[in-house]
Formats: sequence, C-alpha cells, structure tokens
Amino acid sequence: MDPVSFARRPQTLLRVASWVFSIAVFGPIVNEGYVNADSGPELRCVFNGNAGACRFGVALGLGAFLACAGFLLLDVRFQQISSVRDRRRAVLLDLGFSGLWSFLWFVGFCFLTNQWQRTAPGPGTAQAGDAARAAITFSFFSILSWVALTVKALQRFRLGTDMSLFATEQLGAGAGQTYPGYPVGSGVEGTETYQSPPFTETLDTSPKGVPCSSCNFFTIKTVNEFTVTFPLLPL
Repeated sequence: MDPVSFARRPQTLLRVASWVFSIAVFGPIVNEGYVNADSGPELRCVFNGNAGACRFGVALGLGAFLACAGFLLLDVRFQQISSVRDRRRAVLLDLGFSGLWSFLWFVGFCFLTNQWQRTAPGPGTAQAGDAARAAITFSFFSILSWVALTVKALQRFRLGTDMSLFATEQLGAGAGQTYPGYPVGSGVEGTETYQSPPFTETLDTSPKGVPCSSCNFFTIKTVNEFTVTFPLLPL
C-alpha cells in the first residue's frame, strides 16, 4: 500500500483530526480542569464543581483517542484481510462505534456546556476558563468529525453490500440461464427449448457393442449415450 495515497484518503484525515480533537478535550481537563476550592485546599472540577463532568470528558476523549489509533491500524491492515466475513465485521464495527461515539460527543458537548454556564465566577474559574472553553469547543468539532466517519463507514458498508449482491446476481444468471426456443414460423415453435438435448435417445437393452440375437442390426452406444445402428450384412 502506498503511504502517500493512504494518508490522503478522507477517512484517514478524519481519523487523524478526531485523534487530535480528543487530545484537545481530555488534555486541558486533566491539566487545568481541577481548581482549588474557595473553602479549602481540596480540588474541584471547573465545570460547576461537578466531578462527573470532568470524568465524563476525560473518559470520552481518552476513548476516542484509543479508538482512532485502533481504527487507523485496522485501515492499514484492511486490504490484507482475505475473508469477506471478517471485512464485513470490521466495517460494521467501524460503523457502530462511530455512530455511538458521535452520540456520546453530542451528549458530552451539551453536558459540559450546561455545567460551564452554571459555574459561578471566581479566581480559580478565571484561571481554568481557557481549558474549559477549549474542551467544549473541541467537543463540538469532535461531533462533526465522528459524524463524518459514520457516513464514510456507512458508504463502505453499502458499497460492499451492493457489490456482493451484484456478484450473486451475475452468478445466478449464469447458472440458470436458458436459451430461447425455435423462432415463430419455423414449424416447430412452441415445442421445446434447448434446455434438454435436441435428440432423443433410442433405448436398447442389448449390451454395448454386441449384436442382438433376434435382430439384423448392430448397435453401438457412444460416450454421449447416443445409439448408432449398423445393419448386419449376410455372410
């Protein structure tokens, strides 16, 4: 596989973009997403003090980071998969995971935005405001990239299904193809088609190549089971 052509594929570019967006989401939350509380030295989440919001953002970004790396490796080795069933499973896995993560990114974006709007201003909030806004912004970008990946996976699945159906129809047409009958006006139309042999076989109970004891002809059956009769000359 040509690395340059692989790197220029839209699906590869989308995976790299999603990989970068995931780092831009969980990285700021891990580094600056926890600030000192006003009442004590303990740390609290910058998103309205809701630790679940920070954990959800980190888990979502980290999962997307690992998934993008895994699917990039799968795309590299996809052409080496010889089994059609395994290729179908790989495409279905990509389609299902991309659709699920698109939905989770939408939920995460709405959740983080709602918690940030409810956050009361303070000295710690002002310091971590850039990190919170960066996580929300790249969560929105992640929705777009993962929806695009879902569309690309759906196109691959439909393309593979259409090609399989086309191949099946072609094989079926070749196996069950029939030939037309005699033309109208030939005097023999409407009787038979070429589905059966055009000649009828003459049944004979005598052994092959052996003359009948009570008849005056000699019969021979060929390889195609056709009977050829030769008259016996008197001695």
